Amino acid sequence: MSSVISSEPANQEPAARQRAAPSSANLPMADERTAGEELGALFARYRERFGRSDLPGIVLCFATNAALLKGMLQIAEDFLFGASLLSRRHKEMIATYISRQNACPYCADSHDALLAMQGGSPEMICALQNGDLNPQLFTSAELALLEFARKVNANSSAVTRADVESAVQAGWTEAQVAEAVHIVGLFAAFNRIANGFGLPSPWPDGLRDQR
Repeated sequence: MSSVISSEPANQEPAARQRAAPSSANLPMADERTAGEELGALFARYRERFGRSDLPGIVLCFATNAALLKGMLQIAEDFLFGASLLSRRHKEMIATYISRQNACPYCADSHDALLAMQGGSPEMICALQNGDLNPQLFTSAELALLEFARKVNANSSAVTRADVESAVQAGWTEAQVAEAVHIVGLFAAFNRIANGFGLPSPWPDGLRDQR
């Protein structure tokens, strides 16, 4: 979640200063100044868990419904940004790739920043943003996982057992492939929420040194 609930370490502060303040063009987001006790506690939990003083736009979108924000914080803590079968790097690769497929600049640019923090090169990030799965930039296993993610996102009803087996033959376990399905599905929702509220890219001038 960067987008959904992303964490940026203190040593990224120079880049963080270039991030645009949260805004939305279509629907109003929650306003912390008028938030009640329940939302205030959730905002405090976010800041404590993710080490950020600011509240990203996607958090303020979810905060229009306290129950949704509570649930998404739990998912972010325990799955998206927590330890799981897929590495953070691979989860950020999928998030960037799928968000660009879904034409969501807010999530795509947020997650390419997070991928950079996980060691993603500028060339890899540009390839994901352009939908260009260059075999010189990705391992054969990564290419298979991204291709599987693309099909789940673009045409989930056409996914077959053969698609799963292709990813498994490339080196992934069935449990990891299942995680990829969950990540794609979650970002399909996050992308639509960000776009529906009208969140612009948090990096309006481009992420420094990544494009």
